[in-house]
Amino acid sequence: MNSVFVYCEIEDGQVAEVSQELMTKGRSLANELKCKLEAIVIGHQLEGVEEQIFPYGVDTVHVADDKRLFPYSTLPHTSIIVKLFEEQKPQIALMGASSIGRDLGPRVSSALHSGLTADCTSLVIGDHLDKKQDKNYENLLYQIRPAFGGNIIATIINPDCRPQMATVREGVMKKQVLDPKYKGKVVKLDVAKYVSDADFAVEIIERHMEKSKVNMKGAPIVVAGGYGMGSKENFQLLYDLAEVLGGEVGASRAAVDAGYVEHERQIGQTGVTVRPKLYIACGISGQIQHRAGMEESAQIIAINTDPEAPINAVADYVITGDVAEIIPKMIKYYKKNTK
Repeated sequence: MNSVFVYCEIEDGQVAEVSQELMTKGRSLANELKCKLEAIVIGHQLEGVEEQIFPYGVDTVHVADDKRLFPYSTLPHTSIIVKLFEEQKPQIALMGASSIGRDLGPRVSSALHSGLTADCTSLVIGDHLDKKQDKNYENLLYQIRPAFGGNIIATIINPDCRPQMATVREGVMKKQVLDPKYKGKVVKLDVAKYVSDADFAVEIIERHMEKSKVNMKGAPIVVAGGYGMGSKENFQLLYDLAEVLGGEVGASRAAVDAGYVEHERQIGQTGVTVRPKLYIACGISGQIQHRAGMEESAQIIAINTDPEAPINAVADYVITGDVAEIIPKMIKYYKKNTK
C-alpha cells in the first residue's frame, strides 16, 4: 500500500540495466517517503530472478511466470500491471523509457487515469501549494524533464491521481547495489486471475533482434561531434582522435539529423546518456537536450569557434578555434607525448 513500484524488464534471463537504475532511484525515493520498494517481473522461467533484484533494496518482488508471457506482448502485461496496481495502490510507479516501457506505460496510466511523464531526467520528492484551492500537497513526485524543444526545464506533478507514473531513459539514473545480502519477499502471482484469453489474441511468431555495435555507455573516453563539424567527411577526424585515445565517437542530434553519423551514436535526451572519464565536444553548441546526456562526465573539453557556446558553461576546459585545425594537433601531440 502506497509503496514505490518498479517494472523490471527481463531479456535472456537478465534484469535490464535501465530497471537496475530505476530500482536504485526507487530505493532512495522510498527511503524519503518511508515506504517499501516493490518490483514486478513478468515473463517465463523466472526462477531465482529475485536474486538479481533484492540487492538493490527491493522489499517485495511480484512474479508473474507463464510461458505465454514471454516474449513481451502488450495486452497481457498491461492487464497484469493494471490489476496489480489496483490491488496494491502504489503511490509511485517507474518504468524504463525503452521500447517496452513506451508501449506499456501509456496503456497502464490510461487504464488507471493516472497520467504519465515520459523521459524524465530527474525525480525528486517535494511539496506543492495549490493557491487556487488553498490546498497543500506533501511528498509529491516532481517529474522533471526538458520541454518546449529543450528551452525550459518543466517540473510536472500529479497531485490527486495515483500512481504517479514516470518513464526514464537508460543511463539517466546511476545504478548502485544497496546490499548484496539484502533480502525481501517473493509474491508469486496467479496469472489466470490477472489475464483473460482475449489478452492473448496477438501471437508473436518470430523475433529478429540486433545488438548495438556501438558501446557508448562503456567507453571511458567519448569524442562527440556536432553540426559545427560541417560534413560527414570531417567526422573522420573524430574517428581518428577516438582511435588514438581508445574511445568512442558520439554525436549531437543536429549532426545525426544532418546525416553526418548514424543515430546509434546520438548523445542527449533523444539518444544515450554517457558518463565517461573524458568527454571531448567538438563543434557542439550544447543545447540543453544534449547536455542532459553528457553533463555528468568526469572531465569535459569543449572545442568550438563560438566563445559564448552554451557547452562552455559545463566544460572544464574550453578551446576556442576551428576543430579542423585543433584535432590534428591533438592527435599529433598525443602521439608525440605517449610512449
